[in-house]
Amino acid sequence: MKQALKTFYEQKYKTLLLFPLLLIVLALVQIGVQTATTGDFVNKGITLKGGSTITLVSGSQFDVGAADIDEVQRALRGTFPQADINVRALSSLGTVTAVVIDSRYQTESEINPLVAEALLRIPVGQDNASVEIIGSALGESFFTETLYALLVAFLLMGAVVFFSFRLLIPSVVVIAAALSDIIVTLAVFNLTGLTLSTAGVAAFLMLIGYSVDTDILLTNRVLKRKEGTVMERIYGAINTGMTMTLTTMVALVVALFFVQSELIKQIMIILVIGLIVDVIMTWIQNVGMLRLYLERKEKKGATHGQK
Repeated sequence: MKQALKTFYEQKYKTLLLFPLLLIVLALVQIGVQTATTGDFVNKGITLKGGSTITLVSGSQFDVGAADIDEVQRALRGTFPQADINVRALSSLGTVTAVVIDSRYQTESEINPLVAEALLRIPVGQDNASVEIIGSALGESFFTETLYALLVAFLLMGAVVFFSFRLLIPSVVVIAAALSDIIVTLAVFNLTGLTLSTAGVAAFLMLIGYSVDTDILLTNRVLKRKEGTVMERIYGAINTGMTMTLTTMVALVVALFFVQSELIKQIMIILVIGLIVDVIMTWIQNVGMLRLYLERKEKKGATHGQK
């Protein structure tokens, strides 16, 4: 079985290229549908689209740890169906310290009834409730700036890759693999139903680094090293790259299960999805494209030699 998979991987790499291509097409379809139905290509959170955050902490009469978060969320969503409400608990050392209610409401006339209803469900008292409002213009500004940050990161990454190899096609292949990783990860993230915050954007920036790391490792091994065959160099890169990916994955999964912060969990989720996708984009897409490049290069060399 192992030998059959190895033979298929080595001989059918052109066929295997259809798999990452299919993922990219499906991801673009999902993002397109998301944009057409919601107006945004990603589910944006309060920090990126604007809204309000109500924070309730324990009072003398009620401990927020006793609240049924799911029931509170269902009740508030039923009463305020247009508010896009999300209720979550903040914890420290396993103890719930506050309940946070996010909504798209931004005016006092909208927020005050929501606060009153929330205090009926979690009766900590008015003094233990605080409201933070992020205007839509400010949220949109944050989102625009993060898009610029991603664009600049890709441009700088492309420049570094090009100056590292001084070869156009391999450099484009590395950038394409990283871009494919981001696109597919974004589509999968949308399917989870989670909303993207500024912390999530930071995770995508980190993912660019992780993706390019394995792609550069592969390209460097295949193009710059001369010992062994091309496949032997590829397998050497796979051994090193998969070790890096799996050790990172273990750390992320542990953090995902034990960390209480919702923001950190979002970062972990995005990175876990991205690393899984990166395995496909690096060891199938990037490998296949590099092998096609080397084959074409060898054919050109043979043609020039005959002349």
